[in-house]
Amino acid sequence: MVTKTSPRGEGPEPAGGHRSRPLRSARWYERDDMRGFAHRQRTQQMGLRREEFLGRPVIAIINTWSEMSPCHAHLRERATAVKRGVLLAGGYPVELPALSVGEVMVKPTTMLYRNFLAMETEELLRSHPIDGAVLLGGCDKSIPGMLMGAFSMDLPAIVCPAGPMSTGQWRGVRTGAGTHTKKYWDELRAGNITADDWIDLESRMTRSIGTCNTMGTASTMSAIAEALGMTLCGASSIPAADSGHERMASACGSRIVAMVEEDLRPSQIVSTAAFRNAATVYMALGGSTNAAIHLVAMAGRAGVKLTLDDLAQIARSVPVCANLFPSGDRLMEDFYFAGGLPALLAKIDTRLDLDCRTVEGRSLGEAIAGAACYDDTVIRGLDDPVVPLSRGRTLELLRGNLCPDGAVLKSSAADPRLMRHEGTALVFDSPAEMSAQIDHPDLAVDENTVLVLRNAGPVGAPGMPEWGNLPIPRKLLARGVRDMVRICDGRMSGTHYGCCIVHAAPEAAVGGPLALLHTGDRVRLDVAAGRLDMLVSDEELTERRQAWRPPARAYQRSYAALYQAHVTQAPEGCDFDFLAGTIPTPEPDIY
Repeated sequence: MVTKTSPRGEGPEPAGGHRSRPLRSARWYERDDMRGFAHRQRTQQMGLRREEFLGRPVIAIINTWSEMSPCHAHLRERATAVKRGVLLAGGYPVELPALSVGEVMVKPTTMLYRNFLAMETEELLRSHPIDGAVLLGGCDKSIPGMLMGAFSMDLPAIVCPAGPMSTGQWRGVRTGAGTHTKKYWDELRAGNITADDWIDLESRMTRSIGTCNTMGTASTMSAIAEALGMTLCGASSIPAADSGHERMASACGSRIVAMVEEDLRPSQIVSTAAFRNAATVYMALGGSTNAAIHLVAMAGRAGVKLTLDDLAQIARSVPVCANLFPSGDRLMEDFYFAGGLPALLAKIDTRLDLDCRTVEGRSLGEAIAGAACYDDTVIRGLDDPVVPLSRGRTLELLRGNLCPDGAVLKSSAADPRLMRHEGTALVFDSPAEMSAQIDHPDLAVDENTVLVLRNAGPVGAPGMPEWGNLPIPRKLLARGVRDMVRICDGRMSGTHYGCCIVHAAPEAAVGGPLALLHTGDRVRLDVAAGRLDMLVSDEELTERRQAWRPPARAYQRSYAALYQAHVTQAPEGCDFDFLAGTIPTPEPDIY
């Protein structure tokens, strides 16, 4: 035996009873051979005493902090708070940096690297002597990426969300990151604000640490993590700059040690019912269309079958109840002070499976018992929604000869007059082509035109960038036009709004029908019927198919080449074909 005071894999007596199973880290630290000696020796090389790590649960803090990710600028400090909680509970914390997928700075898109982060999270946990993990992230792809890796590894894990930034304001107008960036960019192009106004806005809208303060992808995925049961109750709503956020991080550290002692793993939490809860909350929040991709991918890693049709079915019965941009007119700080996600869950509890387990070790129903709403104008009930189902939904699923495998639209944030529309297509093959032409005064376009951008999908771009909110031509902005039908095989920011049909599948680059559409073709949208079609004969489409050639791929090496070779299409979650599913992966050999 290595030590008489620390039996193999047991360590100090856990609070509340015996450890459920030996520590995984004991395979490294409590061996009697030379390799075990080296593991203990090198840990002590960092100035630690044997008593500080031997026999204690080793807790990985997977930290996506980066100075190129302003939304995560505070995660170093939050990691310190997590460590306090781990030490308080008798664990040994270790911080492991991971890829920081900050949406704004990473090009061409963080979606290209979500699967990279999922792989990194899984392999960091597998290759090191880790018993449990706290996942620190928030900006768009970090939470789904880390959860995908954590689900595949299936060690005890808890999400510590980065939290939304504080409310912005400009000249008396409450501003939301992303949503008002798009709004004021259009006003600048229309000549309604000046270049000096635009510069002034830069320092007014994003006034603190944290993720976008609208119901964009970051807020959506943080709330989904909570609805799945993977965060502490209420954690997803706490503003990043609030002192309560640091206390929540410390509580995550303490709770993960207890989860290791209880052997409470994701596989015991993220059931089919839990994913249906998450989808229900997604719809009630008016969440980002990006969640339709992430939820499918996350479910696949958890062994749960979840499809676009499942999501669309839930969307048809759950209205938007959170009054948050872009479907509403409030911000995440308002949501927090109104009671946060627990208050929303309590208001829609008849649509939830309250028996689902959470990381707290109790049921969802027990977690939200007593949750109160303090502002019914921000958090509404199913009987008084922000956007009634008759007016729009968080997610519309469309199919037709332009998108036989599906495309999605957030009708709750689009002009209702466009929900049934027919117009002439104006097709762009790249964002460069579109940018060069979109504001030309002689562009053949009017408010009825259907703008199309293709080759923006998972393979084509690659990585499916957020190019789907195509700009409205300047000459139409000057005439007061603020929404048009737009179609893309890429994505759009969850903070944005408009009649943007995205995720068209199969994408153009792999021969999807969008590749066959020509400028001048008529396109018909019928949201009520779930249809998106080009009015082109089958015979003509057959001829175009025969003439079509796949575009050359720019990447012959690098991670992007691997991505293009193995990524699935949007309806399958854009995971890698060799990572999806639940086939067991062996633990590493130690010799």
